[in-house]
Amino acid sequence: MPKEYPKERIKVPRFNEESGFYTTPERSKIMGKIRGKNTKPELAFRKALWQSGYRYRIDYKKLIGRPDIALKKYKTVVFIDGEFWHGHNWEERRHKIKRNREFWIPKIERNIQRDREVNQALKEEGYKVFRFWETEVKKDLDECLEQVLTHLNEVKAAFSQS
Repeated sequence: MPKEYPKERIKVPRFNEESGFYTTPERSKIMGKIRGKNTKPELAFRKALWQSGYRYRIDYKKLIGRPDIALKKYKTVVFIDGEFWHGHNWEERRHKIKRNREFWIPKIERNIQRDREVNQALKEEGYKVFRFWETEVKKDLDECLEQVLTHLNEVKAAFSQS
């Protein structure tokens, strides 16, 4: 990852009572059930990619950002991002956050900033980065898959010519 960033890193406050944040046990239970990996859109995309004949690594720890799907042979990574956590339509949505704004706004803005840093670092390593929103994958899996397959087929063709 580059050591110098184009703009100042966003500081996210700690989410604890000492910092002035409080969560009810019910809210904590709900938040605890949110998945970070193996979500339904991820599973659907992986299944379709596997059926297309491509093999991959999931949550690949050796690459920055731990891509949801990594095809190292093809220097290709795929991220399937949740709309809330990664700030889909952020300029519209940020005003709708009502509770714990002091935490959530910097948290999501830092996630957006980190996504950009990860994309840049992976591209510098020669990787092609695909990022899809969960709803994109849910609504139009075939279109998302087609974008990745088109790229993979181009890379495969370049391999066979050399």
